[in-house]
Amino acid sequence: MSRVAAIDCGTNSIRLLIADTVNGHLRDVHREMRIVRLGQGVDATGEFAGDALARTRTALLDYARLCRDLGAERLRMVATSAARDVANRDVFFAMTADVLSAVAPGAVAEVISGAEEAQLSFRGAVNELDSAGAPFVVVDLGGGSTEIVLGGADGVRASYSADIGCVRLTERCLHSDPPTSAELASARRVVREWLSAALRTVPVEEARTWVGVAGTMTTLAALAQNMTTYDSAAIHLSRVGDTELQAVCDRLIGMKRAQRAALGPMHAGRADVIGAGAIIVQELAHELRQRAGITELTVSEHDILDGIALSIAGV
Repeated sequence: MSRVAAIDCGTNSIRLLIADTVNGHLRDVHREMRIVRLGQGVDATGEFAGDALARTRTALLDYARLCRDLGAERLRMVATSAARDVANRDVFFAMTADVLSAVAPGAVAEVISGAEEAQLSFRGAVNELDSAGAPFVVVDLGGGSTEIVLGGADGVRASYSADIGCVRLTERCLHSDPPTSAELASARRVVREWLSAALRTVPVEEARTWVGVAGTMTTLAALAQNMTTYDSAAIHLSRVGDTELQAVCDRLIGMKRAQRAALGPMHAGRADVIGAGAIIVQELAHELRQRAGITELTVSEHDILDGIALSIAGV
């Protein structure tokens, strides 16, 4: 048994998993998520904002202390969409190296490609699923990018990563509160364009099971279950039928941000962008229904974070 620490720094959130690896499986010791909005304004400016870097540093300092106090033996930090193309990425690297050096000398955030992000997300998402449900199409809907991955017990067969997520889509198209019909139409056009390209690469027609991961998907599952508070155990591997999924998405898209924030399972840092996430989910659901006859979404709490932890353990 070994104790590992995985950190996933995305466009909207930064997450930590400290876990023991036992016989090729993970046993959680500590799992945490914070909304830091590292990708604030990146789509427009091409740079990290100072406030966003400061918020990320504060969270990372706490994560580093937890890694030390809980005895993590190995650590890997991965940064995804927001950190790929920014002009001031060296500032981000220097900050992460400074913070992580207290726990793991020489450690620094790795900026991984969309292809590796897809591989790690797929591995984390399907690790506990029955192989009888394969092929799986895993959708990792993040703040800055969305990965669509097809695969089975033999691993990933095809994947596509697009620089469109709930934060980018909100900043690009959804400026009113609630969004206007013209803004919603614009957002749907953007999503359909990238989906058209993605589905030329990923043959989702082969899929039998749709698995959704990350905060938009898990929040939709919580709302579909009419939760008053977020319950990760009840959300993990829950299923949402197409009719119910469409209804929840429609409801969120039409709400004002304050109304979304008042929903029991809604994280405060997600309320302003989940409408865009709901649009992406609706467009995905339509394509999967038409192309593969899939009418149900399986939601997993395990995702790229678990894939990172498994990669450290060499499992």
